[in-house]
Amino acid sequence: MNCERAEHAVYNHRVTRGVLKESMFSLILYQPEIPPNTGNIIRLCANTGTKLHLIEPLGFDLDEPRLKRAGLDYREFVNVEVHSSLDECLAKSAPRKVFALSTHGVTTYSAPDFAAGDAFLFGPETRGLPVEILESLPAEQRLRIPMRQESRSLNLSNAAAVVIYEAWRQQDFAGGG
Repeated sequence: MNCERAEHAVYNHRVTRGVLKESMFSLILYQPEIPPNTGNIIRLCANTGTKLHLIEPLGFDLDEPRLKRAGLDYREFVNVEVHSSLDECLAKSAPRKVFALSTHGVTTYSAPDFAAGDAFLFGPETRGLPVEILESLPAEQRLRIPMRQESRSLNLSNAAAVVIYEAWRQQDFAGGG
């Protein structure tokens, strides 16, 4: 790990303003490309107590002004880890189950029974998750968010919010206020 990457590898949240010490869920962004989407997701994670994992290569620098602007002042309240590969991320985080979100998913996002320790994997904004990653998961863990037939996809940060809030709702919003 080079020095530049090491200084950005982990951002530990402070335990103030009701931020949970332990994250109930993990959100994994595989090679995210658009800084404002990741910034919005940082804010989402801060407000839901979700841990954020970023898989390199990133399409931006973590000090990107558009990332900071979208995340406002929430970055200090989120545990963000940067990983060199998805395999490294999964080995370190050891999720209970991984659910991949895709327009090619076969299971509606609200169908599974989510539990603490689950991770939600999203692909790059312009191309989605590689087929080999999707096919490595059981069909019931390849999720989709219903849309009108003429629609291509949802914005990444909107899709992440839909899924994280459904998973948290299933846990009766534990830790929320």
